Amino acid sequence: MDHYDLIVIGSGPAGRRAAIQAAKLGKDVLVVERGRRVGGVSVHTGTIPSKTLRETALNLSGWRERGFYGRSYRVKQDISADDLRTRLHITLGHEVEVLEHQFARNQVTTLAGEAKFQDAKTIEVTGEEGEIFHFTADFFLLAVGTVPFKPDYVPFDGVSVFDSDSILELGKLPRSLAVIGAGVIGIEYATIFSALDVNVTLIEPRDTMLDFIDKELVSDFTYQLRDRGVVLRMGNAVTKVTKRDNGGCTIELEGGRSIRSETVLFAAGRMGATPNLNLEAVGLECDHRGRLKVNPATFQTAVPHIYAAGDVIGFPSLASTSMEQGRIAACHALEVESHAPPEFFPYGIYSVPEISTVGLTEEEVKERDIPYEVGIARFRETSRGHIMGLDSGLLKMIFSLKTRRLLGCHIVGEGATELIHIGQAVLNLQGTLDYFVENAFNYPTLAEAYKIAALDAWNRMQSE
Repeated sequence: MDHYDLIVIGSGPAGRRAAIQAAKLGKDVLVVERGRRVGGVSVHTGTIPSKTLRETALNLSGWRERGFYGRSYRVKQDISADDLRTRLHITLGHEVEVLEHQFARNQVTTLAGEAKFQDAKTIEVTGEEGEIFHFTADFFLLAVGTVPFKPDYVPFDGVSVFDSDSILELGKLPRSLAVIGAGVIGIEYATIFSALDVNVTLIEPRDTMLDFIDKELVSDFTYQLRDRGVVLRMGNAVTKVTKRDNGGCTIELEGGRSIRSETVLFAAGRMGATPNLNLEAVGLECDHRGRLKVNPATFQTAVPHIYAAGDVIGFPSLASTSMEQGRIAACHALEVESHAPPEFFPYGIYSVPEISTVGLTEEEVKERDIPYEVGIARFRETSRGHIMGLDSGLLKMIFSLKTRRLLGCHIVGEGATELIHIGQAVLNLQGTLDYFVENAFNYPTLAEAYKIAALDAWNRMQSE
């Protein structure tokens, strides 16, 4: 029975970062991955595929050029599902090769198979061909990620009714798509397919969407969705989904309303991939969504030598934060000092348009009774925005009236997930309004919006 210093179950962002960190510290590390290739959900069905699909859709549809050439403009007239997948497979192949090389270079052992605990120090792994292995370790990290939540009333078939994993295997581009769930995943796919000129209906049982995002951004985003024809059915819970004999589906809502659509994507939540781990053998319990509770400083579970990180521990469920969680967990287990994660991290939603945010929302600032001022810039106010043909896009910054410090930065529009890092740096370095007012930005750039927004706030602060 082979023994390791650290066994990592799952090779997504948290698992890979923990494994490589431990290996760089000279430890023997085993990574067990139940998929056929390393990378986890992030590489194969989540982060990388959905963002690749988004980029492909925007390029082939000519979405970014429609401000100049009109809404009917397309780079490729007849876009097929195969067109979307071609780029996807190239990208995924590259990602896996890079990860395999990282593991090999750092002498991390990898094994394809399903792992489960036998006792607190031992796991059993069932290989791809049914072979059985047993391993022991001083420490374990559970980085198993999540799987789509699949309720009984939805007849998933991978043909007309999809979950957020199987949607990547879509056989053909549909004429209409109903997306159930206005969370991050649902909104990303709804807007991607809308950019491909698919008729999209977005269904959400709550009256609001993206409640952790600044309300002004959500309002601007919602306006853009409606402006391009996305139908929003908010405050409508789904009671039944039925496949019709002549093709397509009928979605029945509370109150008697129904929606017909050629294709359905159910994207209302995900579950921790923990059922097969046999956690009872080590005395661990999950919540109703299969997620594990951890110490937020160390990522230890209730069993001190077993750690958990990534999506399996819940919010924020970001690849970027999962990587940091994995690194911190590995360092703590091996008694190596590591820096704490920053108080504020950027959150990116790869919808069309993108949304990205860091720091406090205006609602949170009000709840804390902090006197504040807001600065806003529209991308169309920048020369680069005109050059790119942008007629939308918004950057919002919130400053303390007392200290002038930046409290929050929120962006909706082209390049938001890249632009946010300027605000993130100033926020975490406790910078003030004066940085944006006094410094020069490259011209012409969308980043100029920072200066425009800062001057907007500065002008009002001077008059108060």
